[in-house]
Amino acid sequence: MDLVAEMLFRSLQRDHADSFAATLLAPSMRRRLTRVASESRHFFNADRLLNRFWDYQRWLRSRTQEFDLFHVIDHSYGQLLHHLPPARTIVTCHDLDTFRSLIDPQAEPRSRLFQKMMRNVLSGFQKAALVACDSEATRDELLAHKLIAPERLRVVPLGVHPSCSLEANPAADSEARRYLGEGPENSINLLHVGSTIKRKRIDVLLETLAGLRKEFPQACLIRVGGPFTPAQVDQARRLDLENAIVVLPHLSREVLAAVYRQADLVLQPSDAEGFGLPVIEAMACGTPVIASDLPVLREVGGEAASYVPVSEVPAWTEAINWLLQEREQQPEKWAARKAAGITQAAKFSWAEYARKMVGLYDEVLAG
Repeated sequence: MDLVAEMLFRSLQRDHADSFAATLLAPSMRRRLTRVASESRHFFNADRLLNRFWDYQRWLRSRTQEFDLFHVIDHSYGQLLHHLPPARTIVTCHDLDTFRSLIDPQAEPRSRLFQKMMRNVLSGFQKAALVACDSEATRDELLAHKLIAPERLRVVPLGVHPSCSLEANPAADSEARRYLGEGPENSINLLHVGSTIKRKRIDVLLETLAGLRKEFPQACLIRVGGPFTPAQVDQARRLDLENAIVVLPHLSREVLAAVYRQADLVLQPSDAEGFGLPVIEAMACGTPVIASDLPVLREVGGEAASYVPVSEVPAWTEAINWLLQEREQQPEKWAARKAAGITQAAKFSWAEYARKMVGLYDEVLAG
């Protein structure tokens, strides 16, 4: 969400300053409990809730007359619309994870308190003049659950960060090599970028790696996006993968792009996504992608990505095996695959994202 805010704000200032004077409204987090115990995860979460549901709203309430229009970049802050003028507010919806405990409580069981908070978020979100969805798949899911009227939904796809390209960045490339280390000779780097929440299917990723290493013992997994959960650490240990995984710390956008360029394949085994940004970022860097066969990932990856049924580990192993053989035995097809990915990624830009958002701003202001 921070990336979306940053790139939209930058594009508005660069390309649309004659039409809109954009201001970022992002108050600093006020620390209460973490001033006493800064290392406590429970205290941090408590402070975060207080800031999100109390401080932010009070701070924002006093500024509602300063601006002609508001854009809430993250739908999980929908509660802010209880304190903003809804007729002059747009919300961007990235996925339906925030509302999952309400629309599918059996699959996402939560406490009554949590559900009450999410109902507050949802009821605010539903007040928005327009809701901009990252993908058609997210729009269709909102419609399927009848959360927003169709006439208030728009689709505005995300963009590729400018750092994601074939162009070498000597400093970033060197930093990426330092993180990745030397590795075994002829190592095969399989990259996954994203969190380790359940829908990312890290379990499938680990099982796939274990199966692949039977034929390619030099294969290793590069992880960007946070550490494994305890259960995932246990699974990696059971599969004897501890020496085949590199978990990287938070990376700058430039170094992340360098890691994309140095990977052999990027894997996206999720069973649900709102967009799938790593797919187009990898393609822009010239790295082929294998993704779960989801409508949203086909929407983003087009014909340039390879698709595998969700959670079918043998199919994942086979797909990776096939592409690695293609790289070695059919270099012209491999080159064409990379070129197709670059062409597909070029369809997504933050400049175009901002241009479409400006169209929505004009629509709301005219309305």
